[in-house]
Amino acid sequence: MHPSRAIRGRTTRLLEGRRILVGISGSIAAVEVPRIVRELIRHGAEVRAVMSPEALRIITAEAIEFATGHPPIVQLTGNVEHVTLVGPGEGQIDLYVIVPATANTIAKIAHGIDDTPVTSCASVALGGRVPILVAPAMHGTMAENPAVQESLAKLRRWGVGVLFGPAVEGEAKVAGPEEVAAAVLHRLARGPWAGRRVVVIGGASRESIDAVRSVTNESSGATAVALATQAHFRGAEVELWAGAMSVAAPGWLAGWPWRSVEDLRRLARRRKAVLAGAAAVFVPAALADYTLAPASGKIASRQRPTLRLTLGPAPKLLPVLRRAAPPPARLVAFKLLAESDPAVLEREGRRLAEESGADWVVANDTTNLGASESSVLVLPRGEVRRWLRGPKAEVAGKLLDDVGRSIADAPPPSGAQPAPGRRRR
Repeated sequence: MHPSRAIRGRTTRLLEGRRILVGISGSIAAVEVPRIVRELIRHGAEVRAVMSPEALRIITAEAIEFATGHPPIVQLTGNVEHVTLVGPGEGQIDLYVIVPATANTIAKIAHGIDDTPVTSCASVALGGRVPILVAPAMHGTMAENPAVQESLAKLRRWGVGVLFGPAVEGEAKVAGPEEVAAAVLHRLARGPWAGRRVVVIGGASRESIDAVRSVTNESSGATAVALATQAHFRGAEVELWAGAMSVAAPGWLAGWPWRSVEDLRRLARRRKAVLAGAAAVFVPAALADYTLAPASGKIASRQRPTLRLTLGPAPKLLPVLRRAAPPPARLVAFKLLAESDPAVLEREGRRLAEESGADWVVANDTTNLGASESSVLVLPRGEVRRWLRGPKAEVAGKLLDDVGRSIADAPPPSGAQPAPGRRRR
């Protein structure tokens, strides 16, 4: 068995049955293509490749064949490979990804020039309305060239997705394997989440004692990141509202920071249009039940060998979110208990649903804190409980699939289009 088959679907099966053609042009970033291809295969995709003559000067056809499991197309023959792969009919690709896309290749496609296997496939894809995603790689000053900017703007108007990587040391680097895979998954997503807005609120609140100290809860933010990531993979337009987190969120997620429960309440007020238009709001955040009035400046520890704090009740956020995101939006609350007895978890989870108006409650105990895997009791309103167990990403995906089935036939919530979120770069 070819090594590419051994890893297929190891991460997710969301691209199972999807055919992706990777076009490789002559940038030094072509050496990154095998890693990008393998990441797509790990999500279940079948990947073929087409190479320009300049790409062959940088990476061999044998290396690409090893990555994909198929010989790449390096020249067009009487088999009219650009038509058989990209044209209509049996075997047509689902998406054409040009990675890396040089300034030269971008300009050629934008101006209808067709002189390499890569640009020939682009011509057929544009004419046949096959989705295209380009991941540029070039020197930073080339990326700012008005001609390149004009070409990219033209491609965007034609519906071509443009995926820039990080700007490092004066270079517009190619996007990494995980970012390319995320963009492909998002573009090809089918199912109830595609095109719907999802808000995920995660991390821990910090209630200030003074200018440098705070009272907080235990939370890594891993569940929130997993939910936001898996929702993006399924085609949702995701915002991650992040409190204190020890887990890094991907840079391609739109994020909004908050610190205290009161900060979060103000954020919900500012982003009320987003909540009003959301299909679902997931709240795995560790929110403080108690808060206090912070002292100004820093409390001098030398002058106060002991410190007594008076804590009062913090505002409850779930009712606020419920009012801001009324049905048919799904409000998914999380309940953490020290108790692991399933009967207690269910009782307290059902109580939270009644008190907050949540449609679903996910109950779990403290053994999940900081763990790489989760074991959670899912409590849909009016339905029997069920357990989800496994790695956090897998549990997040299963939860989204379960909630997604409940919204499949529901119309998207009405609401104003929100402003773009802040990218977590």
